[in-house]
Amino acid sequence: MRFYAGRHLLACAALLACAGCGKGGGGAAAGAAAPAQAGERRFPLTGEVLSADVGRKVLVVRHNEVAGYMPAMTMEFAVSAGDAAAARPGGRIRAELVVGRDGALRLESIWPNDKVSLDTIDAGARMLRQDTLGKGGAAYREVGEKVPEFVLYDQNGRVVDSARFRGRQVMLNFIYTRCPVANMCPLSTSKMMATQGLARKSGVANIEFVSITLDPAHDTPGILREYADARGIDTANFSFLTGPESAIRDLLTQFGVIAEFKGDLLNHTLATLLIDEKGRISWRADGSAWQPGEFVERMHR
Repeated sequence: MRFYAGRHLLACAALLACAGCGKGGGGAAAGAAAPAQAGERRFPLTGEVLSADVGRKVLVVRHNEVAGYMPAMTMEFAVSAGDAAAARPGGRIRAELVVGRDGALRLESIWPNDKVSLDTIDAGARMLRQDTLGKGGAAYREVGEKVPEFVLYDQNGRVVDSARFRGRQVMLNFIYTRCPVANMCPLSTSKMMATQGLARKSGVANIEFVSITLDPAHDTPGILREYADARGIDTANFSFLTGPESAIRDLLTQFGVIAEFKGDLLNHTLATLLIDEKGRISWRADGSAWQPGEFVERMHR
């Protein structure tokens, strides 16, 4: 990964455990899975969503056999608010079945599992990997260069191909939902929201806002949905994206963002980019000191 003199890199050593946010576990932040409890059992589960009750936070799932626990059947499962809101009847899912000490069942780590979506996401990840490897030390995209093509899931579990943004400006950053440092991801998200509102007021019509997770192992579509809903974010033109860790890593390399877990610490930098209608980076701000008005002014150019 190449970095150049004069670029300000704001590194974060985010102690996830302080906010109940260890690397492998759940956290207390909005959208995070409940902390693991002693005596719980966990099993992989696949199946089809038949219905979703957002108010009760329940999915009715016709699931396959859960090896070592129960045969195939149809039943209700408790889920997070984000997973309930993002669920689509008829959609196939893979998830982690959590059996509590009292026998209560819930689903966590829910991902789409239909063949078309999986094949599309996998193909996009392979193409991005080849692009990154092919560029080698020149993988980092400078201002003025075209951004890489990618395919990820949004906060509703829908496949998003970057081609859908062609002909529109895109304001893009990287965050993760468990970030406990106020002047890092939380501030970056607040400023993206403020920019969205200011852009609308100033008549910028051809703009999309995109936040890509730094922590795809934890940030499932449902967790991203709950993160957006908890903040009252207007997702009409604001997408939160996640997907294969390999694809996220390649995007970080090409956009020049550092994110490395060291035990329970996530060291990461911040970068916010404006991409023009032709897919070229027109502006970049590192750190979180930028102001919404700066980006909106450049959207009008």
